[in-house]
Amino acid sequence: FKNNLNTDSTPRLSGRMSLRGNGAPGSGGGGYTKSRSALQFEVSGKPRNVDQMREELFKVSLTQPVDIAIQEDDLFRRNRRLILFDMDSTLIQCEVIDELAKKAGVGEKVAEITESAMRGELDFKESFRRRMKLLKGMDENVLQGIAESLPVTEGAPRLISNLKRLGYKVGILSGGFTFFARHLQKKLGIDYVHANELEFKDGKLTGEVTGEVVDGNKKAELLQVIAKKEGLNLKQVIAVGDGANDIPMLKLAGLGVAFHAKPKVKEQAKVGISTLGLDGILYLLGVRDREALNEPGDASLNEVMLPTAKL
Repeated sequence: FKNNLNTDSTPRLSGRMSLRGNGAPGSGGGGYTKSRSALQFEVSGKPRNVDQMREELFKVSLTQPVDIAIQEDDLFRRNRRLILFDMDSTLIQCEVIDELAKKAGVGEKVAEITESAMRGELDFKESFRRRMKLLKGMDENVLQGIAESLPVTEGAPRLISNLKRLGYKVGILSGGFTFFARHLQKKLGIDYVHANELEFKDGKLTGEVTGEVVDGNKKAELLQVIAKKEGLNLKQVIAVGDGANDIPMLKLAGLGVAFHAKPKVKEQAKVGISTLGLDGILYLLGVRDREALNEPGDASLNEVMLPTAKL
């Protein structure tokens, strides 16, 4: 398709790939198990139909191991100052409630409800209550063991450390639990945490949570509250998530990133990442590998690598 656009330049954002092996971005050394390549096509002109162009490129990303993002190169692209993450299957590579269910011996039942909710087939609040009731009676010590071994998503520490250097505030908006989000907060330097508060009685789960359940609409509401507190325009906010309950905040943020998400979620978000770790977001901000910090990984974070792509 033609959009009357001129390609002005194509700067390379990723580092050169070593012929001797795969390494961390820009370093030529260890740290990553697969190569990456990111190019920025800077174009000028007025496209005939932006929505059609997005749709066509979206279809390409569904069938090929490549991520394609279209952004307006305006003041806000390099001036975003707040990033808000979903937690389960985004900031960490597991669904905590499923891990709890395995320990309780109800793993298959809870996983079925979780998948249905992620696909948008079941109301989040209803699915949440159903799953919680199956966990009644679980000992608090079991939760602590899971919290200490949460698999942090590839690239999350690198992304957050670089954004902190640029003055960003970082938050978690999760339909999961504060018990686990607080653990990540300490390890990754998170500024804001909003999730569901588990209720305990005599050191055991009651099968209930205290306060309002954090669903998709609540996430969008909290995004606006935090942005206002920080004195930011919504265009300066990045939201990252993978499930149907993340769609409201992905659509509201200046940059909504569907991360290794289902096609339904990718279609609703402004951009999607399915081939890289979370630090691929740095490319969306125009940050080159040579400009970014590449600190040695912290083994205590249990950072896990992602598959090349989920097509």
